[in-house]
Amino acid sequence: MFQCIGYAAHDAQSPLAPFSFTRRALRPRDVAIEIVYCGVCHSDLHYARDDWGRTAYPCVPGHEIVGRVTEVGPEVTRFKRGDHAAVGCMVDSCRDCSSCAAGLEQYCNNRLTATYNGKDRQTGEPTLGGYSDRIVVTEDFVLRIPEGLDLARVAPLLCAGITTYSPLRHWKVGPGQNVGVVGLGGLGHMGVKLARALGAEVTMITTSPDKEKDARALGAHGFLLSTDKAAMAAHAEHFDFVLNTIPVSHDVGPYMALVRLDGAQVLVGALDPLEPLSGSALAYRRKTLAGSIIGGIAETQEMLDFCAEHDVLADCETIAMQDINAAYDRLKKGRVKYRFVIDMASLKQADAAA
Repeated sequence: MFQCIGYAAHDAQSPLAPFSFTRRALRPRDVAIEIVYCGVCHSDLHYARDDWGRTAYPCVPGHEIVGRVTEVGPEVTRFKRGDHAAVGCMVDSCRDCSSCAAGLEQYCNNRLTATYNGKDRQTGEPTLGGYSDRIVVTEDFVLRIPEGLDLARVAPLLCAGITTYSPLRHWKVGPGQNVGVVGLGGLGHMGVKLARALGAEVTMITTSPDKEKDARALGAHGFLLSTDKAAMAAHAEHFDFVLNTIPVSHDVGPYMALVRLDGAQVLVGALDPLEPLSGSALAYRRKTLAGSIIGGIAETQEMLDFCAEHDVLADCETIAMQDINAAYDRLKKGRVKYRFVIDMASLKQADAAA
């Protein structure tokens, strides 16, 4: 058993606070990881505040985890003590269904086991995430971090990176295509970087005119203000692919009008009910409106290797664990460029001082 320290939400209203708990002893194929950095995803805030009505408390959020291997079970073959390793949004799946067999564990027919707010498939105990000093995960759901990367900037790749990479790959985005990325936040900034690295012509689409400079610095070739009706009309049926990262319910119709014949708009942010859309917006030009979540384990490893090859890393602001509640307040207001990452050394220092 591993005694751990972390930060947890104990109800939907209270600030996150220090929390001591126990991780399981190593199973034969388990990897124990000392967490060095953990990214802060907007989903963390949703779960902490029970916005989706399914949070089990106490909840230790965090699913953008990077660290060092400290111990391995006797049957582990891919990791050894001292290796850098990463854990993303899931720590298990059924392994038996058609989705898992296809390497699509994120769409497990029997539901994936989430890194936090899930249930261990063997014991039924709640899973607790990366806002903590260590984690224990089966080897099959641990990822290798390519050498030489800035670990803090790698952390957001485990959710924001793969959430945008997976649909870009599935819809075969590449050279010669025009791609629009809607929303410049944690997901959107990765969407711009990855679509650019894949060879596409990338346009940032946003309601905020003051984001043009940042969008171009991130690699966007073009900039489209969605509140400018004339500019939107000029871009009608301009894009082969639109990656929509807006995290709340909204009208997808204006973005659908930007998609050309046989093109697609893919939602990766909004998990809420959407405003009604006429079927004619799709049928008359054979357009697709789709959704996507993270990638499977193999695709996530592919993404990490791709990012290392193309020097694609997240833009982030490193914070102390003790600053998480202030970070949540800023996250709600969209005041971060573009991902908070928790330095877990701060957690250990605070624990030692106590």
